[in-house]
Amino acid sequence: MDFTRALGVAASGLKAQAGRMRIIAENLANADSVGRTTGAEPYRRKIPTIGSEFDRELGAQVVELGRVERDRSNFRIKHEPGHPLADANGDVRLPNVDPLIEQMDMREAQRTYEANLNMVGSARRMIARTLDILRA
Repeated sequence: MDFTRALGVAASGLKAQAGRMRIIAENLANADSVGRTTGAEPYRRKIPTIGSEFDRELGAQVVELGRVERDRSNFRIKHEPGHPLADANGDVRLPNVDPLIEQMDMREAQRTYEANLNMVGSARRMIARTLDILRA
C-alpha cells in the first residue's frame, strides 16, 4: 500500500469537507438576514459541490470543493406589517435557508471529515508499525 497516496486522498477529503462546513456555517449565520432595503433580495442559500480530479503527483483520484452554487428556490415570506422592510402587503422576504437542513448537512460533513481523519490516523499507525518492524 502506498501510504503517501492514502494520506493525500484523505487530506483532500479533509480540505473539501472543511470548505463545505464553512459554507454551511455561513448559511446558518445568515438564516434570518433580510435585504438592506425594501424590495432587495435577502441572503440566498449557498450550495457547496464536491468534485473529483486526478492528481498526477499522487497518481490517484482526489476530491475537492467544487463550485459554490446559489439555491434558486423561493424565499420564505413572513407577514410582519410593522417591519421596516415590509412591502405594501406587510410581507418581508426571508432567506431560503432551512436551519434543519443545514444542520443535517453539517452533521454529514462532520462525519465525513471524521472518517477522513480516521484514515489519516490509520495510515500513520501503519507507517509507525512498519518502521517498528524494519527496526527489529
